[in-house]
Amino acid sequence: MSKCQIFKLHGCPCGNYGSDRECTCTEYQRKRYLSKLSSAIIDRIDIFSSVNSIKYEEIEKKFVSESSKDIRTRVIKVRKIQEERFKNDNIQYNSQMQKKHIDKYCKLNSNGTNIMKKLFSNFQISTRAYTRILKVSRTIADMNNRREIDSKDVIEALQYRKFIGGKIV
Repeated sequence: MSKCQIFKLHGCPCGNYGSDRECTCTEYQRKRYLSKLSSAIIDRIDIFSSVNSIKYEEIEKKFVSESSKDIRTRVIKVRKIQEERFKNDNIQYNSQMQKKHIDKYCKLNSNGTNIMKKLFSNFQISTRAYTRILKVSRTIADMNNRREIDSKDVIEALQYRKFIGGKIV
């Protein structure tokens, strides 16, 4: 099993949908193009991220951002939290959790539970997508030193389940 897989997908056949360039595709062509990616594959993706093209002027701007060293420190801290949590479970990380682990370690507070109930009924997401959201929420809670998953963690995890066009999958 691979640790990380990255997929790249354009929003349409011409590749311009969602960019500054003009898309020449019809709505029908876009839907047909995206429908080729099966829901079974979509369900197995943990995080979706849209990356838009930028103009040259944007590249020249100076951005204040977190250093790679600081990010690495945070990742190591979260990995240690997860390794400690799972020391008796024969797994190391949230991504490896199965149902029994999710039931044990992905405790939602009442606000988190309410959001997940609404999400499940309003967006008709699959059970597989639901568990992916829980795992990502657990990781976000770990990053924020929370034992329970809060509504903030669920909402942030949902941002990573937005497919092309903003649909939550």
